[in-house]
Amino acid sequence: MTYPGNMQSYERTLYPEIEPYETGMLDVGEGHRLYYERVGTPGAKPAVFLHGGPGGGMAPSHRRQWDPERYDVLLFDQRGCGKSEPFAGLKHNDTWRIIADIERLRDICGHDAWQVFGGSWGATLALAYAQAHPDRATEIILRGVFLAREREKSWLYGYGASEIMAEQWDAFSGHIPQGERGDLVQAYYDRLTSEDEATRLAAAKEWSLWEGTVATLLPNADLLADFEDPAKAVPFARICAKFFLENFYLEEGQLLRDMDKIAHIPTIIVQGRHDICTPPGAAWAVKKAHRKAELWMIHDAGHSAGEPGIIDGLVRATDHFAGNTA
Repeated sequence: MTYPGNMQSYERTLYPEIEPYETGMLDVGEGHRLYYERVGTPGAKPAVFLHGGPGGGMAPSHRRQWDPERYDVLLFDQRGCGKSEPFAGLKHNDTWRIIADIERLRDICGHDAWQVFGGSWGATLALAYAQAHPDRATEIILRGVFLAREREKSWLYGYGASEIMAEQWDAFSGHIPQGERGDLVQAYYDRLTSEDEATRLAAAKEWSLWEGTVATLLPNADLLADFEDPAKAVPFARICAKFFLENFYLEEGQLLRDMDKIAHIPTIIVQGRHDICTPPGAAWAVKKAHRKAELWMIHDAGHSAGEPGIIDGLVRATDHFAGNTA
């Protein structure tokens, strides 16, 4: 199936605003409690939303990517993120613990399996989760694929994106003294874990602004203001930097290597052609390794889930798997 939309006029928009029918805090041990919420129709087609980052969190708009009459969706703030506790916590926070958390959440929902939906870091996590539990994913929807390979990490925090967003890169790298710029992620992490609050906040702001800058095709002042908010910037920057330093707790090339484990799972990839944060090469690599996957390239979009073409693609994907064809 090729992309079913009309790129001259995007028709799909987010579903209407919706409030959760259930919220809660799940104690997953090791000092962590996860905030979760459920939206849609209890007992309908189950799905789980995996937010980006690492270190991001949920937003009300994330609830609106599924038909609420046809889906029963669980969304949650990953360890250290959003309303989860402890705020910006780094200890006992890694990819495999989050995957175990997803299984705990599936169990409390009473689902045997569910649709796995994730963008950016959420796409990384969706692939890792599905490969770890291939019998628990009915479908996979990915946006802005990030495979956590060295080439992608270097692109974002070394050489690549820096050539496109040159002036913004100067602001980001310029926060670090010249002698430490050989490893910007380590230099930022040192500041993000400083005992001095002002040092932590300043580093978090610059890290988050860089990420916000590369997220959209066109400048978005509202998004940048959101990224600059300490409530979002601090956990995002701290957790993201740690995961980068730890190679996302994955072996190099692991997600592509293990693609055969999920070859039976219907998959749709929605990818912005001009995605500066997670360039299309990763999405294409997944498509080649998972030949049953559909790759919907949105030619006038970047990385953000809030861009019209990306919204259109994601809503079409969830509609498709729910049997909505209109």
